[in-house]
Amino acid sequence: MTTQTPAAPRPPQRPTERVFHGDTVVDPYEWMRDKNDPEVIAHLEAENAYADARTAHLDGLRSTLVQEFVGHLQETDLSVPVRRGNWWYITRTTAGHDYPAFTRVAEHPDLPRGAGGVPAIEPGVALEGEQVLLDAQSEAEGAEFYQLGGFVPSHEHDLLAYAVDTAGDERYTVRIKDLGDGAILDESVTGVGYGLAFSADQKWLFYARVDDAWRQHQIWRHRIGTPAEQDELVIEETDERFSIGFGRSRDGSTLVIQAGSTTTSEVWLLDLHDPTSAPRPTAGRRDGVDYSIEHAGDRLLVVHNDGIQGFALAVASLEEPSAWENVLEAAEGERILAADAFASFVALELRSEGLAGVRVIPRGADGDLDLGAARTITHGGELDTVELSANPDWEQTALRYELGSLLTPVTIAQVEVGTDDEPEPTILRRTPVPNYDPELYVEKRLWATAGDGTQIPVSLVARREVSADGTNPGYLYGYGSYETSVDPSFVASRLSMLDRGVVIAIAHIRGGGEMGRAWYEHGKLLEKKNTFSDFVAVADHLVAEGWVAEDRLAAEGRSAGGLLMGAIANLAPHRFRAVLAGVPFVDALTTILDPSLPLTVGEWEEWGNPVDSAEVYRYMKEYTPYENVRAEQYPAIFATTSLNDTRVFFVEPAKWVARLRETVTSDQAERPIIFRCEMVAGHGGRSGRYRKFEQRADELAWLLDQIGASELI
Repeated sequence: MTTQTPAAPRPPQRPTERVFHGDTVVDPYEWMRDKNDPEVIAHLEAENAYADARTAHLDGLRSTLVQEFVGHLQETDLSVPVRRGNWWYITRTTAGHDYPAFTRVAEHPDLPRGAGGVPAIEPGVALEGEQVLLDAQSEAEGAEFYQLGGFVPSHEHDLLAYAVDTAGDERYTVRIKDLGDGAILDESVTGVGYGLAFSADQKWLFYARVDDAWRQHQIWRHRIGTPAEQDELVIEETDERFSIGFGRSRDGSTLVIQAGSTTTSEVWLLDLHDPTSAPRPTAGRRDGVDYSIEHAGDRLLVVHNDGIQGFALAVASLEEPSAWENVLEAAEGERILAADAFASFVALELRSEGLAGVRVIPRGADGDLDLGAARTITHGGELDTVELSANPDWEQTALRYELGSLLTPVTIAQVEVGTDDEPEPTILRRTPVPNYDPELYVEKRLWATAGDGTQIPVSLVARREVSADGTNPGYLYGYGSYETSVDPSFVASRLSMLDRGVVIAIAHIRGGGEMGRAWYEHGKLLEKKNTFSDFVAVADHLVAEGWVAEDRLAAEGRSAGGLLMGAIANLAPHRFRAVLAGVPFVDALTTILDPSLPLTVGEWEEWGNPVDSAEVYRYMKEYTPYENVRAEQYPAIFATTSLNDTRVFFVEPAKWVARLRETVTSDQAERPIIFRCEMVAGHGGRSGRYRKFEQRADELAWLLDQIGASELI
């Protein structure tokens, strides 16, 4: 720990009042919301300077961590080629480059072949005839931030559309490239959201626009080569609770447009062979009915929760898309997530017993699903997860998927569908991780007991020689919102913690989707506090079972997981030695009371509507981190954010840190409260893999220092 304590920034207090339901709240720091205010920028820069000063003693550790991260990375590498039409598409990385190159090679009999008939390609060695479609490293040269928000070839593979963000505000510029001569044909469409799709004739491009609250609310079509001012509005979503997006069906015939809130959805279909036609409604919108539609050639597949909490798979005809016939309902403890349709089979993504899985259902000659021949893809590990990989070809007969766990790097495999003997999967590629021996580590599933008796699953990984003797440093990660599941997955940077004796755990708390729909529903709205108490229960369990020393446990969460960090710091400050809060949603009530902000109207189904409901207002006020900081000893806290974040504004952690510093009784020389703001970045922080390494090393060096785990064991 550093012995010199420079003065922390102290923003001036300029009280503003917030009055709802007879309750008046005086906020001294709300004035910092305006990022165009020079005084605000000066304060953020002062915070960054303070963070630099308070962590200067960690320069050596940061450099060491970056070296370790790079040492576990095969810098010059490539993806498994993906076949689209008559082309194999490839992503290549090069040592020293932050960004990849996207290439392709035409299918022909002379291509060298590897497992599964996939072209055998060497890292750093181009195949004869391999074409560079986009060199992102060259395009990003000179930019502080660069991020792709879409990358789609046209149906005939003559054109490429991609979207670029160079500020981090998730408003993209679209570029359309002629893949014959490499010329940029069109870059007139700017300020758009996610998603791109070509019409079948390659004359039109569909895209989405966002409103001032960064809600995707419109789908547009753009005639390639014409000014964007002439673009045509396809459909607009006027209900502020709903966002709208789209995707192209696997057979290329249909644009599937879906509007959704957290509990309700609606779907339309548009014929891509008649791109100027109007979208056709399917099953309308019914409050509380959440459904998605997959175009399956001669019929539609529907995954829905109409009367079934775990969701069901139904079929409907193209002529009567609202007439659903259930063919498969989720079993007890299951959650059906999505259906992917192919000419000869259907792949279901689902959750069962807390883990992600895939079930494959062959289709008969008449297109019907052969449920009796369904098989679930598993590999037998206690923490193995299986998820679909890239499978763009409607006619393919092999399904590609990803296998992973806390100790299994992403492994791409495929399995033949429709054969009688259920062949063994073919491993196409296991992500190479230099200087990594999985035998040095162990992973396991634990169960912690929440205050109400609910069993909370915990995924844990540690060095094999680490024993549960009550002395170990520990790290606990959580999220717990939006039915998002944090599945066990391999993260190479965690090796730097494990090799310093840190026990790593993931708390699969309520509010997420790990254990099905009910798991989510019991961690939202007026049951949101379950998310926070579950996390503390897991922390208590790790200490009680001896996995972690009582005074050496760190916690991390990001975005809504940052709300979790603020809440548990208030709820159980004694339990955690250090808290890392990334882009944290810590001023939740202020945000959810303002309908003009991104995390508001569309979020009321997640958190409740405190504008109209005094009960929701009271409940949220009881847990929102900024308003519940107490005068007692807190963990050391490191909050990070980005100036251009459109999802959680930088002002939230800025205000929270100011209040923490003036309220907590901790010795801030020993338990510092620091705040770092990336001045050109968005919700995901810095762009580029080496820049991200530097950012992560900054965070982990601080965390390891706080829990006394700086040295390799």
